[in-house]
Amino acid sequence: MIKPGGTIGILGGGQLGRMTAISAAQLGYDCITYAPERDSVAAQVSNDFFCNRWDDRAALAAFALKCDVITWEFENVPVEPLAPIENQIFPHPRALETAQDRLNEKRFVDQLGGTPAAYATVDSREDLFAAIERIGTPGILKTRRDGYDGKGQWRINSARDAEGMRLPDTPTIYEGFVDFFAEFSVILVRAQDGEVRFWDSAENVHEGGILATSTVPASERVAEQVGPARKLAAAVAQALNYVGVLTCEFFATANGPIFNEMAPRVHNSGHWTIEGAATSQFENHIRAIAGLPLGDTATIAPRVEMRNIIGKDVHTAQEMLSEASMHLHLYGKRQARDGRKMGHATKLVWDS
Repeated sequence: MIKPGGTIGILGGGQLGRMTAISAAQLGYDCITYAPERDSVAAQVSNDFFCNRWDDRAALAAFALKCDVITWEFENVPVEPLAPIENQIFPHPRALETAQDRLNEKRFVDQLGGTPAAYATVDSREDLFAAIERIGTPGILKTRRDGYDGKGQWRINSARDAEGMRLPDTPTIYEGFVDFFAEFSVILVRAQDGEVRFWDSAENVHEGGILATSTVPASERVAEQVGPARKLAAAVAQALNYVGVLTCEFFATANGPIFNEMAPRVHNSGHWTIEGAATSQFENHIRAIAGLPLGDTATIAPRVEMRNIIGKDVHTAQEMLSEASMHLHLYGKRQARDGRKMGHATKLVWDS
């Protein structure tokens, strides 16, 4: 157990790190951020900041010496440079290895009895046509690594679409289209002793490949699929001996939940927990990695609605505060680019 006054290191400098550092401070911990980008919103609320490349082993070693425990807020942190300090890191970097490659992730879930979308590895144009012939269209070609918020993805509506495609210079995977009626996420926290707690699952709506809203409780049709989805998420956490907050995203279909992807970290669809749950995802993540008892994950309002603030919408975001039940979180980002997450707002709804 890490005593108050201890230091938590955060790999990555974005808004998830920022909100994690705020929760750590509330529990009496200092935070140090490590990120290659000098413009770090996590560093704004941290006690120290290492602005160094991911492959700078000397800097990582110096960073680790100042930390009692290390975590990450960004799943694309390179794993290989972390080997010398992996014993300080929660969750263990094996979770990053699994999630960073979409092909490995789907095979991993297959082995645990989960149901991902039909998929095939694509390393050449011939592979792509073979995948389309076997799986059919429509489908989505995705880079196996990197890519988020709709980036690194190309929809293919017919084999003709693939004929003129220029494949990216990186390994890809082809996924069959899933006929779903809703999207939802399962967010859990697992303690060092193996205890697992779940938050209520949010029903998620995406716009342009970016999460727009998360609403709790989910609709009845979605709620019926949460049980088997939780079972798979718990199996993922157990297999990885995971410590901290883990997110698994699912499609709700007529045939049950289809696994979409895992995020080994706190998650955008869990931001509602800051005001809407007895203990937020950020606080429970700190509790887990610091060896503290987990907090209650119960939802505290009849309905909770979270909306992302994207791009230039940040300029009018404060107008939302005219609603007394609205809570605004702005991330301190200076440039409001199109598609950039600038903040979020959470509304607690107490009457039907």
